[in-house]
Amino acid sequence: MQLIITGKNVEVTDWLRSYVEKKIGKLDRYLPTIDEARVELAVEKTKSAQDRQVVQVTVRSSGTILRVEEKSADMFASIDAAVDKMHRQIARYKGKQRRRGRPSPGEMPPVPVSEAEEEEPHIVRTKRFRVDRMDETEAIEQMELLGHDFFIFMNVNTDRLSVVYRRHDGDYGLLEPEVV
Repeated sequence: MQLIITGKNVEVTDWLRSYVEKKIGKLDRYLPTIDEARVELAVEKTKSAQDRQVVQVTVRSSGTILRVEEKSADMFASIDAAVDKMHRQIARYKGKQRRRGRPSPGEMPPVPVSEAEEEEPHIVRTKRFRVDRMDETEAIEQMELLGHDFFIFMNVNTDRLSVVYRRHDGDYGLLEPEVV
């Protein structure tokens, strides 16, 4: 497993690097087919001090990407929480593989998961709506007026279906899907 550790607004000290290597290195016990693990450590300027230390872990395994993000006031607590969350995602991924009749990657026993986490999510509501032509600024205004975290619109600048969404840092993102 290739482990890549990067820092954003934080110095990755030797001690911090070894802590991440120790924690992330254990992930391949649960999913031996991990090809690469990327860990981004960041310190963000947020209003809440409880959300400043951010850890993002992205794991690539046989064409599957698993990603988690955790925030807290302490970098080591964020790392621990991210690793715990990744364990649950790996268990969920292996459970889905098993239910579909595919061989589970790896031979190690899965992490115990509560019954609530084992349930498959399902669509509980379908909504049809009209998509208006507008630019990104109008779409953001519409999203804010509706109180949603995302908004789908026909972008007049690209003449394509697009989505604006609110990011965790308070800024906005724009999705422009491409059909392949």
